[in-house]
This record gives sequence, structure tokens and C-alpha cells, in this order.
Amino acid sequence: MSSTSFEILGRDGAGRLGRFKTKHGVVQTPTLLPVINPNLNFIPPSEMRKFGAEMLITNSYIIWKRHREQALAEGVHKLIGWDGPLMTDSGTFQMYMYGSVEVQPQEIVAFERDIGVDVGTILDIFSTPDRTHDQARTDLQETLVRARASAQIKGDMALACTVQGGIYPDLRAECAKAYQGMGADFYPIGGVVPIMEQQRYATLVDVIVAAKQNLDPSKPVHLFGAGHPLVFPLAALLGCDFFDSAAYAKYAKDGRMIFPDGTWRLEEITESWCACPVCSKHTPAELKKLPAQERELRLAEHNLWVTFAELKHVREAMRQGTLWELAERRCRAHPTLAEAFKRIVAHSEWIETQEPLSKGSAFFHLSPESSHRPEVRRYRERLLSRFDPKGRDFLLLPEVNKPYSMSYAPLLDRLARLPVVPAVQSAFGPVPLVLDEMYPLAQSDVPATLDKETREDLEAYLGTIETAKGVRVRADLTLEEAERLLTPLETPIDWDLERVRAVADYQFGEGAGDALLAGKVEIQKSRNTGKIRQVFVDGERVLALRAEDGFFVPQAAGAKRLHAAIPAPRLRVVVEQDSVAFNREGKNVFAKFVRSADPALRARDEVLVVDENDTLVAVGQLLLTPHEMGWFKTGMAVSVREGIKG
Repeated sequence: MSSTSFEILGRDGAGRLGRFKTKHGVVQTPTLLPVINPNLNFIPPSEMRKFGAEMLITNSYIIWKRHREQALAEGVHKLIGWDGPLMTDSGTFQMYMYGSVEVQPQEIVAFERDIGVDVGTILDIFSTPDRTHDQARTDLQETLVRARASAQIKGDMALACTVQGGIYPDLRAECAKAYQGMGADFYPIGGVVPIMEQQRYATLVDVIVAAKQNLDPSKPVHLFGAGHPLVFPLAALLGCDFFDSAAYAKYAKDGRMIFPDGTWRLEEITESWCACPVCSKHTPAELKKLPAQERELRLAEHNLWVTFAELKHVREAMRQGTLWELAERRCRAHPTLAEAFKRIVAHSEWIETQEPLSKGSAFFHLSPESSHRPEVRRYRERLLSRFDPKGRDFLLLPEVNKPYSMSYAPLLDRLARLPVVPAVQSAFGPVPLVLDEMYPLAQSDVPATLDKETREDLEAYLGTIETAKGVRVRADLTLEEAERLLTPLETPIDWDLERVRAVADYQFGEGAGDALLAGKVEIQKSRNTGKIRQVFVDGERVLALRAEDGFFVPQAAGAKRLHAAIPAPRLRVVVEQDSVAFNREGKNVFAKFVRSADPALRARDEVLVVDENDTLVAVGQLLLTPHEMGWFKTGMAVSVREGIKG
């Protein structure tokens, strides 16, 4: 049984803010493990914390060859001079570089275990990009044999089982699936150094996604050999939690300086724009004049400062919900990375299942790829599947300032009498006025003039609406023409009721609005903004509005209505009987007690907590994805807002 554990604290895209616990300390992720060569004392491990390192990686094969007895006698931490979490590689990279190693697969894993490593790696087979599909499959099968044998002898050491399969996504998926239930605790994605050296970043995206889709999500994912800051936002967006590299030292030896948007040679720099401690104290001219050994040390320190600063940027972007924008900006720094970002878009259907319902920051439309982001995909799909136009055509109105309904307030009485769905065209598609306060519609910044690709994409989507809904999207009518040509409604639309119903359907599924509003409805609004804040039906409070994203929070009475009207498994998180009494008291649902969840749910969705007989127990907000709850044994799954007595 491994002594490590992994907990998700936040998310953006498929990326996770995490906490990795080991016997030697806790590591926040995503992060980098600087490579320590046990034969060199370039930057002492004891100094790595000042740059931001919380965990290091060294090579157990080199230690086995040259420091075996000492490591076994005193432990690897004392050997290298580091008291924090430590991972070891097994010699796979040496086998790739030199053709063979002198140690046997189980022998090196036992050695890693015996010298006190926190995370030890199997001796897998490195499949290079030039390997054929059959050759890569043979490599993969041998890697799996070694992993199974290693899992039997790992003890309490966390075992890193490397996902191999060359450049072939189907083999990467096959390897990842095979690791499920094998006893692995940590998942490096291996064999990617030559892919990155060849700047095949689109291939790298496919490799990462194929692995991520099929791995146990409760364990960390490590991208072996990825140490340049340019890669961090992209890889983190796809769910990589750890990186490692010796680039900080190798680049310094070659006179190269790492920056978030690329690499520069010191000899090419006249004026530094970097504010790290090294560059703040030394001008480029002064660095050039230093003795070779000292100059190499200063450049390595610069590289570490910049590397860990970018990781802090990545983590903060995830907290703010802006990792997509950061990755998009970084990927514009190189043509092959820009190609890779387009490939990410091709995987947006999967990423949407990982993306939370809303974020704390605005959606920024930065490029044609922005119109394919998961938030856009989700909105368009839910507009097709959950919004009921009641047979009315969409009347496209000119775009105005957000929220659109406020800008159109002087015209709402006129629009309420027309048999149409008044909507504003946007980069997301048509936005009915009754949905305009939700994330990401209200919380977005979009150029006034859209690019040609986005405009063409929108035209295609309008056609999809007409086909799916059996209505027209009327961009050919002005409001005046609509009043002249269309027969007025006998009963004008009640915009408040229409908004509550439409948002509830969008959020909880078609029919939810009618279930929640069955009875005498009273709507309370904010005196300052005029926006809906609470909804009462037959004297009971059924809904409150989350001001930050425009979605509803069901109260106990609302949860009961949703539970009665919407059949299982929709909106449900099913818990074991041992958890029921605690959840009824308003205590949170922990992942280990979850039996199942509606696969259509997303993180930050409001959910119904039920027992195995579908008895309503509580209502709260989902923190994990439904897929993750089948794997995690630690941490919260649902933040309970209100317990419901039996």
C-alpha cells in the first residue's frame, strides 16, 4: 500500500490544482522536479527550495552503479542532501541513449524501495518515434510485464508506471487501460523527449490525451522530460501534474537562457528584460564577463527562477480560470505550438467533460480556436438540447452592451408581445435575452469584428439550430418588421418567469423549469441591480441565484421538486448508506462513499445527493467529475449546502 495520496483542489480545462502527499512532505501541483545528478554538485539539492522546488528527481540506476552500498546504508535522501519528497528514474533513459543497462527490471525497483524513495519508476521500454506500430506494441507488452512484476515488490513506495506506446494514441490508450487496477500510484508519460526535440507538439497533444482519457484520475500524471516553460501551460491544460528536466543545467552549460516564450543565447542579449534575482543583479554584459564556471551557475539559477515563476503563473491561472488564455498566448510563440493548440481544439469534446460549469474570470475570445473551446461547445449543445423555443423563431437583434436584456430594457414590452425568441448574435451563437446573465455569456470579452473562421462557424451553427429545433433564425427581420408581419401574442411574455424557466432548463435539464415553478410564484430582485435573487413557490424558497455566474442554487424545497420531477440517474450523486446520516446533517460527501453519479454532470454543478434507494438526502455542489468519483478514495466529492431530513 503506497504511502502517497493525491487530492484535487481546483481545476481549469482538464488541468488540476492538486496536493500530493508523501512521507517526506506535501507537494502542490502542477510543478517541476529538477533533475539532480548524484555525481555532480552543480546546484546543491538543499538550495533548490529557494527557487520553488518542493520535490526532486534523481537517477536510481546511476546510484545503483556508483553509490549502491552508501545508499542502502544511509538512504537516498542523505546521500544526495535532500530531506523532501523524492522520485527516482530507473535507467530507462540511459537504456534509450546507450542501448542497454546492467540492472534487471525488478532489481532496480527493489533497490529504489530499499533506499527510501518516495516515488520509484519501473524500468520500462522507451519507444522512439521511428518505431513501427508493431514494434511499439512489442515494447509496450514488455513494459506491462515489467510493471506487473514490479507492483508485487514495491512495498509502501509509490510506483510510477510509465505510459508507453510511441507516437500511436491507440497504444498509449491500451497501456493506460492496462495499468488500471495494477497497483500503480503515479503515471509518467514516457518516450516524449524525442517528440519534443522534433517539435512535434501536435503529436504530443494526442499522446497526452490518449493516456489521460484512460488512466485512473485519482493518481498524478507526469510528463517525462518536459522542462521548458513554453510547454507547461499546454500540458497542464491537458491534465499533466508533474514535469521534470535537467534543462536548467544543460541550457546553462550551452550559454542559453530560458524564458516563458522561448530560449535566448546570452551572447545575443544586449539588454535584459528579466526581473529574476540573477538578472536584477547582473547585466548581460556582466554575465558575459564572468568566469565560465560561475557564468554557467548564474545562468542555471536564472533558468530555475524563470521556470518556477512560470509554474506559479500556471497555478494562479488555474485558480483564476484563465489557463486556456495563458496556454493560447504561449502557443502563439512558435508555429508548431500553434499547431498543437489547434489539436487541443480537436479534443474539446473530452475536455468539456473535465471543464467546470463556470469560472471566476471572464471568457476571452483571442483567436478562431476560442470559438471551439469547451465553454462554447457546452453552451451550443445545451441550447440545442435544453432550450425550448416553443415553436417560435429566433429573432436576431443587433449586439449591444452586456447584459443584453438590460440594454434592451426599453424594448422588452414590445418584444414581449411577439411570437419570437429575441436573441443577440454573439461568438457563442444566438443568446436569448433570458439566458444572457449566465456564464460565460455575460462574463466574456469578444472582438467587435469576428474573424472569418468564427463567422463561418457561426453560420453553420445557425443552420444546426434550424434543423434541430424546427424553427428559423431570423436575421432578416428588424423589430419594426417583426411587429408589422407577425401576429401579436394574446398573453405577453412574463420575462422574469421566462428567465427562471429557461435558466433552470439549461442548468438542470429540460422540464426542470416547469417542475420548479409549478404553483404560485414570487420572485425577489436585488434593489440595486434589478436582477433576480430568490424564487419562492407556494410560499417556499425554491431557488437562489449565484450572482457570480448567473446559475441557480436549489434550496431544500427546490431540490425536492427536482427530485420528484426528474428521473434517476439525472442530477444524482448516489452515496453509500454509511454516509447518509452525516449528509442529512449537512456534512459534505466524501469521494470514498460515492457509488455512482449522473455522467452528464460537471464540476460546480448543483446536484441531488441520494441514497441507493433514490431517497433524497442532501443538495450541494459537485467538486469532482462523475468519472473521478469512481476512483478517488480521499477528498470531498460534493460540498453539501443543505441536508434534507427523511
